[in-house]
Amino acid sequence: MLELLPSDALFVVEQESAVEREVLRAWEEAAHHLDVARRLGEELPEREQLWLEPSAWRGRLAAFARVSLGEVDAAARFPIIAPESVDRDLKRLRQVVASEPPTVILCDNEGQLERLEELLDSPRAQLVVGALEGGFVLPSLRVLTDHEIFRRARRIRRPRRYRAAALSAARPLAVGDYVVHLEHGIGIYQGMQTIPVGEGRLEVAVVEYEGGARLNVPLYRLDQLEPYRTAGDGDAPPPRLHRLGSTTWQRQRDRARAAIREMASELLELYAQRQLASGFAFPPDTPWQRELESAFLYEDTPDQRRATEEVKRDMERPRPMERLLVGDVGYGKTEVAVRAAFKAVQAGKQVALLVPTTILAEQHGRTFRERLADYPVRIEVLSRFRTPAETRRSLVQLARGDLDIVIGTHRLLSRDLGFHDLGLLIVDEEHRFGVRHKERLKALKLAVDVLTLTATPIPRTLHLSLAGLRDLPLLETPPKDRSPVLTFIEPWDDALLEEALARELDRGGQVYFVHNRIETIDTIAQRVRALAPQRARTAVAHGQQPERDLDEVMGRFVRAEVDILISTMIVESGLDVPNANTMMVDRADYFGLAQLYQLRGRVGRSHRRAYCYLLVPDLVDADADERLRVLEHHTDLGSGYRIALRDLELRGAGNLLGRAQSGHAQAVGFDTYLRWLDETVRALKDQGERGPVPSEPPEVILDQPAHLSDDYIADDAAKLDLYRRLARAAQPCEIQAVREELRDRFGPLPAEAERLLLVSERRALGARAGLATVLVKGDEARLTFRGAAQPRLAGLTAALDAVQFEAEVRRTVPLSLRLRRLGGEAVGPGLVRALTAVQQDHPS
Repeated sequence: MLELLPSDALFVVEQESAVEREVLRAWEEAAHHLDVARRLGEELPEREQLWLEPSAWRGRLAAFARVSLGEVDAAARFPIIAPESVDRDLKRLRQVVASEPPTVILCDNEGQLERLEELLDSPRAQLVVGALEGGFVLPSLRVLTDHEIFRRARRIRRPRRYRAAALSAARPLAVGDYVVHLEHGIGIYQGMQTIPVGEGRLEVAVVEYEGGARLNVPLYRLDQLEPYRTAGDGDAPPPRLHRLGSTTWQRQRDRARAAIREMASELLELYAQRQLASGFAFPPDTPWQRELESAFLYEDTPDQRRATEEVKRDMERPRPMERLLVGDVGYGKTEVAVRAAFKAVQAGKQVALLVPTTILAEQHGRTFRERLADYPVRIEVLSRFRTPAETRRSLVQLARGDLDIVIGTHRLLSRDLGFHDLGLLIVDEEHRFGVRHKERLKALKLAVDVLTLTATPIPRTLHLSLAGLRDLPLLETPPKDRSPVLTFIEPWDDALLEEALARELDRGGQVYFVHNRIETIDTIAQRVRALAPQRARTAVAHGQQPERDLDEVMGRFVRAEVDILISTMIVESGLDVPNANTMMVDRADYFGLAQLYQLRGRVGRSHRRAYCYLLVPDLVDADADERLRVLEHHTDLGSGYRIALRDLELRGAGNLLGRAQSGHAQAVGFDTYLRWLDETVRALKDQGERGPVPSEPPEVILDQPAHLSDDYIADDAAKLDLYRRLARAAQPCEIQAVREELRDRFGPLPAEAERLLLVSERRALGARAGLATVLVKGDEARLTFRGAAQPRLAGLTAALDAVQFEAEVRRTVPLSLRLRRLGGEAVGPGLVRALTAVQQDHPS
């Protein structure tokens, strides 16, 4: 900035000494980042070439005229006093607002403003979105802030930039990958080729089948290809290739589609039964409910707001709720559960929160108690950390109705446990419970509202397919203050670890160090203590410690009485310590991708930049290396995790689908299975059991090239992704979005690329019109309709006349038209406009 501004610029510097300290800190941190980047193999210039030295910065700044803020004449006296503390007392707040002077209340965001407006309901207070550290009172004005009213620590909002979301959740096809052609079965993708067709050339994807037979798939028909993935990716044996022309694939396909149809029909029937079942209708939100939600420490994400409203509205309906809330680690699922539980308690109902691990039970207990501390809600945790006497006392209180919320592991499913009036069951990570526990769960679920939480992602396709059959809200928006976790793969290096530990502790943070072998954890703990600053407080935690000791260690870490926690995988889920923002995983090559992902999710849960060091030996096997690289490179928030965690998606789908359906998904490939499931559910829901199957897109044949050339897009992966999106586009607006993206990323469209988009538009519009083929040659075109299609000839003729096309009926069954351009625009765009007009006049 100093180099860009003119020499007569005026600098206003606030707290100059603090700015100098920040410049010095950034200078020192730059050395660390450069060192790490060089260890990763990047060639970077010296620090002095990238940043100004602190002393040089002061010299450059001295050349400008500047005003330094922060010095106040000691003789100055301002008539400012601190406002009276109302501390969540809404009655007192209304009295303050009704008195003089006039009151302005600053709210962090629009959501807070709307909540406070509803709670106050007073024309005397002016509410605006704004930010101050604290309120004040002048003789003619009183200023309050929402975070003081609700006793919240204010979080500084820093604008952040995130990398653009990946174009597709699927990994790009690579040569040698197994693929599924919907008509011909499983083959091996052998790359793209350009082949001669008539007088032109055509880009195709080449798929090799059993016996070396090859199939050329035009890239505009790439929707016929799906990658072959299964839940056993990485461990499962490779699939068997099909033979072109054989009936084996047809039999597998028919069995899978029949099973899908049966499952979808059963789900629809269950959904209908649930709509008819009677349950408890919870009353609308109370002022306490709105107050609790306003007092949330962080700003709600849009997904979190929507999920909260959907859950509460569902609770208010007179039928049992069953919702599965899917969200990434740290994306706010627990807060949604707190709000739902509080709503149930206010209606006089009890709430049970079932979790798979003791650590998670304790964490949820702390969270619920902290959030509901200002309300008369009685909360207990049942786990192995409680003595038998404490557990017996809690069970008696639960049966009498003296407890409102009980949190626990499978102990909650014991036969000796009874509720006074259970109204809401919240289940965290249901798939981690055994078969026996799930049977008991089914019995509990019969007459109460159920909210299931999971951090195991499910594929978007599956979510969309089942959205009408199970209620599946997704939390995909990262909290506003989050940054991606910087992830490094490093050999054990004392100097690197020493610096990383010191840096985290210097900024007042905490560190997780994960070593998953109990036999050697004490030895590793000694090495870590030797590398840590002398002031560092360390502790060791693992599953073989006595319950009381483990509970005490975890509690000290949560209370920031321990700086470095050396532990096994027991911290994988449950701990929510926003102050801990460095994670070190020893022998990370021994961990699975899902485990590493869950571990990394323990850090980066606040506005601070977080770091994850995956420590590995100099030589690791190829599979482990690939697994680690996936995690290192995909750190994007909300979107990147979908690519990085393909195996988690597969696991999440398996949890929802069950064993029998997973077998069919294994046979035909995961993506193909989900596609058929989506088509089947749509057909059953929208058109009934015997409704018509939507038409396939027509075959479009041109006399001119229509493709994305290598000169325009050199990256094959990006090109394949764009072809796939165009092939699957069902609406012209989707194709227009691709057109705009192409212009933005690659520049003006060449003629052959524009023709490709017109082909896609004709396919999308032609499918809805019942077209089978579209042949374009020069100023003429021939349209052939499917046998069952019954186009509205009057409307089609009028639309063709409007674009100056002459139509001639060549055949009536199936209908075939020959079009000739008489004037106006070219055949391609004119045909698209005519088909669009027909769709608008006669929507299907």
